[in-house]
Amino acid sequence: MLINRKKLPALAVLFSLVILPSVCPAAEQVTVGFSPGGSAQAAVLDVIGQARESIDLAAYYLTSKSTAQALAEAAERGVSVRVVADKKANSSRYTAATWLARHGIPVRVNGHYDIMHNKFMIIDGRTVETGSFNYTASADKRNAENVIVLRDMPDAAQPYAREFERLWNESEPLNSGL
Repeated sequence: MLINRKKLPALAVLFSLVILPSVCPAAEQVTVGFSPGGSAQAAVLDVIGQARESIDLAAYYLTSKSTAQALAEAAERGVSVRVVADKKANSSRYTAATWLARHGIPVRVNGHYDIMHNKFMIIDGRTVETGSFNYTASADKRNAENVIVLRDMPDAAQPYAREFERLWNESEPLNSGL
């Protein structure tokens, strides 16, 4: 079979538009952000805003109003949201963790360690957000912090999902009546 050389560019375009997307997985993407400066917080809020199925968040300290509001909005969109947080850092009345629990989001606290110092999210079982960034106003405005988002990387997300489940299972429900 002979192919007309003049039609090769058109065939290449057709192949890249029709055939490749059906056999290639979603494009992996890495995003980074830093604080102060807002790009770390923006990356966190962006990944929460893009969630369609689930968000599992492990946090040492959770006081950021904008993060809590974004999680609540995700839950209102039908996204399953769960939070596990350090018990000592999140048991007072005035944390975002207690606010989330009062708004019906499952929050558990973990007191099994000196500090449950994790800071990560698994989004839709395929995307991970992690880094040094605590979900606090201080992390956004006053601290030097970092965030990395690994989008559409299920091989990276699965170990985080297993760790989240382990932490979740050993934690206790937050008393939202504080």
